[in-house]
Amino acid sequence: MAVAHPLEPRKVLGRIPDRIDLPDLIEIQTKSYEEFLQWDLPPDERKPQGLQEVFQEIFPISSPNGLTKLDFVHYAFTPPKYTIQECQERGATYAASLKALLRLTRYEEVGNNEFREKLLVEQEVFFGELPLMTPVGTFIINGAERVIVSQLHKSPGVSFEKRLHTNGKTILSARVIPYRGAWLEFEYDLNDYLWVMIDRRSKLPVTTFLKAFGFVEPEEILSLFYTFDEVAVSRGKFKVNGKPAAQEELVGRWVAADVFDPETGEIFADAAQVLTEAALNRILNSHVTEFRLLNPVEVQKDQAIVHTLSQDNIMTQDAAMQAVYAKVRPGDPATPSTYRTFFQKLFSDPARYDFAAVGRYKINRKLGLNIDQATRTLTTDDIVKTLQYLVRLRGGEGVLDDIDHLGNRRVRAVGELLANQFRTGLARMERTVRERMNYTDEEQLTPQNLINPKPVGAVVKDFFGRSQLSHFMDQINPLAELTHKRRLSALGPGGLSRERAGFEVRDVHPTHYGRICPIETPEGPNIGLMASLSTYAQINRYGFLETPYYKVESGRVSTKVEMLSAYDEDNYTIAQANAPLNEKRVFVKSLVFCRRRADYPRVGPGEVDYMDVSTKQLVSVAAALIPFLEHDDANRALMGSNMQRQAVPLLRAESPLVGTGLEHVTARNSGTVVRAEREGEVVYADSERIRVKVSERGDNPFRPDEDEYVLRKYMRSNQNTCINQRPIVERGVKVGRGQILADGPAVDRGELALGRNVLVAFMPWHGYNFEDAIIISEDVVKDDVFTSVHISVFEMEARDTKLGPEEITRDIPNVSEEALRNLDDDGIVKIGAKVGPGDILVGKVTPKGETELAPEEKLLRAIFGDKAEDVRDASLTLPPGSSGVVVDVKVASRKDKASDAQAKKSITQEARKIERGYEERIADIRSTFEELVHKDMVGLKIVEDVIDFRTDKLELEKGKRVRPTHLKSLDYSVLSRLRVEDRDVQQRFTRLINMAAMEEAKLIAYRDARIERLRKGDELSPGVIKVVKVFVASKRRLSVGDKMAGRHGNKGILSRIVPREDMPFLPDGTPVQIILNPLGVPSRMNAGQLLETHLGWAARALGIKVATPVFNGASEEVIRQHMRKAGLPETGKIQLRDGRTGDALHQQTCVGQIYMMKLNHLVDDKIHARAIGPYSLVTQQPLGGKAQFGGQRFGEMEVWALQAYGAAYTLQELLTIKSDDIQGRTRSYEAIVKGEREIDPGTPESFNVLVREMQSLCLDVVKLVKKEGLTETEEELLED
Repeated sequence: MAVAHPLEPRKVLGRIPDRIDLPDLIEIQTKSYEEFLQWDLPPDERKPQGLQEVFQEIFPISSPNGLTKLDFVHYAFTPPKYTIQECQERGATYAASLKALLRLTRYEEVGNNEFREKLLVEQEVFFGELPLMTPVGTFIINGAERVIVSQLHKSPGVSFEKRLHTNGKTILSARVIPYRGAWLEFEYDLNDYLWVMIDRRSKLPVTTFLKAFGFVEPEEILSLFYTFDEVAVSRGKFKVNGKPAAQEELVGRWVAADVFDPETGEIFADAAQVLTEAALNRILNSHVTEFRLLNPVEVQKDQAIVHTLSQDNIMTQDAAMQAVYAKVRPGDPATPSTYRTFFQKLFSDPARYDFAAVGRYKINRKLGLNIDQATRTLTTDDIVKTLQYLVRLRGGEGVLDDIDHLGNRRVRAVGELLANQFRTGLARMERTVRERMNYTDEEQLTPQNLINPKPVGAVVKDFFGRSQLSHFMDQINPLAELTHKRRLSALGPGGLSRERAGFEVRDVHPTHYGRICPIETPEGPNIGLMASLSTYAQINRYGFLETPYYKVESGRVSTKVEMLSAYDEDNYTIAQANAPLNEKRVFVKSLVFCRRRADYPRVGPGEVDYMDVSTKQLVSVAAALIPFLEHDDANRALMGSNMQRQAVPLLRAESPLVGTGLEHVTARNSGTVVRAEREGEVVYADSERIRVKVSERGDNPFRPDEDEYVLRKYMRSNQNTCINQRPIVERGVKVGRGQILADGPAVDRGELALGRNVLVAFMPWHGYNFEDAIIISEDVVKDDVFTSVHISVFEMEARDTKLGPEEITRDIPNVSEEALRNLDDDGIVKIGAKVGPGDILVGKVTPKGETELAPEEKLLRAIFGDKAEDVRDASLTLPPGSSGVVVDVKVASRKDKASDAQAKKSITQEARKIERGYEERIADIRSTFEELVHKDMVGLKIVEDVIDFRTDKLELEKGKRVRPTHLKSLDYSVLSRLRVEDRDVQQRFTRLINMAAMEEAKLIAYRDARIERLRKGDELSPGVIKVVKVFVASKRRLSVGDKMAGRHGNKGILSRIVPREDMPFLPDGTPVQIILNPLGVPSRMNAGQLLETHLGWAARALGIKVATPVFNGASEEVIRQHMRKAGLPETGKIQLRDGRTGDALHQQTCVGQIYMMKLNHLVDDKIHARAIGPYSLVTQQPLGGKAQFGGQRFGEMEVWALQAYGAAYTLQELLTIKSDDIQGRTRSYEAIVKGEREIDPGTPESFNVLVREMQSLCLDVVKLVKKEGLTETEEELLED
């Protein structure tokens, strides 16, 4: 059954149909992590990628003497203890335990330097907890949903660049960039020498570097870059390549190889030196018959190699290696073995130097090499070809690389990023394993004793918790969630930094077309550094972005779709998606508007190679949700796509009248809706759960035949918005795989619904919509059109302190019964209670330190008891500015160790009940397994002995046949090693046993976790006895100061809520709901909002919803047709009347339906007032900011303003008692309480701070206060 379409189909007004569906929009996350884990694959079928590749790189680990070896066999996972929802509720991490089977072997000498391998032990070792990705592409870390953003970084390989020197000369350079290892940079200098830099260290002549690689003879080096002219010497005359040449022609030419007398060995001219006249004369008078010179034409093009070689005094490979060592490790002592080993490891050791598959692919492609993909270290061919290409560039051949080209930038998705972290952790662990191999006795030598998993766990934990690419998920609405998962960042480790990133790297590039959205990017300092994937973009196996195109053959567009990377695309001419075609898919026009690299030519149909598959493949999902995007200025479209992500989910979601057709796809892929996992029929549906009777078992036959979906009700999102799911299917409805069963927040009947459709008028209204301000009707507030629900969480911990345990209780000292009215018997607020600022949510008392008591106090204590006096109130109260209804309370606590026998018996009974429930399901899996394999397996011959490693017992003997009892009684771990003669049956059996074992392991993990929780209580941090979380929901109506926006970057602040009778009204008496300023349209150049308004008006009148896809939307004529059909004026304007006077307005007004959103910048979250609050410790001035309950800063310029007005008393009050005059503010408070008016300011504390600062500079500052009876000296000091 196909995926169901939205329940209300939209009328599509696009001229060009989309023939290919959008890919899975979160595949960038899920696919990458699946390839990293390879969770479902049996160990022998795992590819060398991700986790498997990292283990294979680090293992085997050998001891320094080479006699002990630790091998990696395979890894496995223990299913997570808690479900995703339990992790969110408990603040836990959704993770699986990673275990690896390791084999330890020892080599024993058997004589004559011969060694025999002896297996010591094979053991499963715990490697820590590895966070698992949820089905929607997120991670649950400490209860919070997080996203790992993909990184866009410079691809490994070779790149050729040029830069302009300050003297105006162009300097060419080549850079060899490995995935891991030392960078190599070859660069010309101003004096025509060629240098190499290793890892950005000091320079070295390139010829010395070549000598270190074995090119020792000058002739050998020169032959790599120049051709030689053969010079024959006969009877005092010269012939060059067989042609006579005068002696003068040879003077000044470069010698290719040493010229020496064959009989005496005397050297007349050295290689890489200029031939002099004197040397030629000596050659003529000797027995030399021939010698070689460099080709003058080639030398003329580039003399750098021969110049560099002429100045290079190093003669041997060893000396060259020593020179390299001295540059990379200056100051370290260099012995022959040290620098040889170092040089070999620097470029040839896979552990130290690795191009990765992508680097080798790039180098082979750029330099025309045919080196095997498995060779991922640096070869001499790589260096020679790089230098040859650089020399050719100097001569005007070859192509320079553009570093911003997407062929030179690749995406590192979550799987690759985590593999790198894992590699770092395992490399750290490897060092400790080697050390332990040296010092551990053979009896104690086991993999578990050798391995310390802490470095691995620490690296993984640090990556998820603190990496620049691990983000707290943006969960305001489904679009924000989806966009966050599809984001690309150029920042992070190995990437750029905001400060260093220039204009070019942030700018739009021609290769971004169809791969990276040119519109959606942040507006601040990250502009251009954070980007979004385009709608159809995908990542290939090398990490390069690809986009689909139709193949064009002889002017006819085929239905064949090909994915092209930016490099592939450079060679082709590509037509736009809106190029007119006839019914045979042949171009109608004789000239087709096309794209070729950065050029936009018009070519004949025969010259077109490919065609875009869709008009929306250029932009991201957020930009593709803006109708009439083609009529908006790009800057405003950027704001529009960013502000859609800030829209708050409303109480009643409503999908837009004018959409783009992408609303359903976005909702389906966002992860906020409930989708059917398998095809079937709905047998039960209510507000909390949906059950589907499955009609197809699917790939996994061990799953139950009924799927249950538990809906999320009034849950808090990361941004405090409300997550609530509502079923949209009924009992008896047939559903297909992937069909939406329940709406989530900001989803209306399966479509994204970020705002509401409202009746708008574009007109000024008494100046209240000046500067983009927005006016709305009181009706909108009354009808809860833009009302949203926000949920805040307040947490309280009861700890075990030195003075005794804290207690959560209703019995709080000195608190009235009125203040405790909402608390239950345990001191926790009741669900459903209405709470306001200062109300107690959780009552808590904490022990107080002992104080010395007066005799009468002791007497009172003895009479009335001392409980209340030993503790102080430490209750959790609702902060200022908050109010709402308690919707949920979560309590987590440890079990009391000293519980009575009755309690223990009750726990045992409950545990047994849980076990029985799971035993039935485990038995069902076993019986299904036996049923599925019985027919194929029973009677087949066993081809290998099967030993149970746990008991070393031979369970199945080679040559015997499989019996039903084997399948019934043996453990899955034993059966997984069973091998039979029929290969097809064996494969099917292995697949089924892996599935059954995985399903059983999941059930056992959940069972054990539930029983452990029952016995031990909840897992809490050390020292914590109890944790209470209170969730408070508040209803936010639209209020003055809230920020609202449309989808076209048209944003504004709500300035006035007007009674409906005062709003302008239509001829039929309908008052408009919202008034926008018409001056906000022309200068912003976002006319899309006007077209949306016209079409929305017609759609509302016709009772339909329309889709107008981007760059393929409704034309003006189509809009006019709909207006005519709806009986509305074609101009979109109508005569309004003033609601206050009833008079007709002077001009006709543009009226229609516009889709407006309420953004997450609510005035209730920002408004703040302080009377008395916390003060800074040193300066004693009030703190700043709402979070600190701070005051408003009265700064330097504000002081000038009051000074200018001469408001001396106001200023004195602000600078003293309202700020940091400690005694003054205490006296003033007392005076106000007593009803007195006198205010007596003292010395501000900042004056004392200044005095202390001066004293710290050894200045003796004395503070004198004028009083009666001063000495003469003091009076003089005061007068001075």
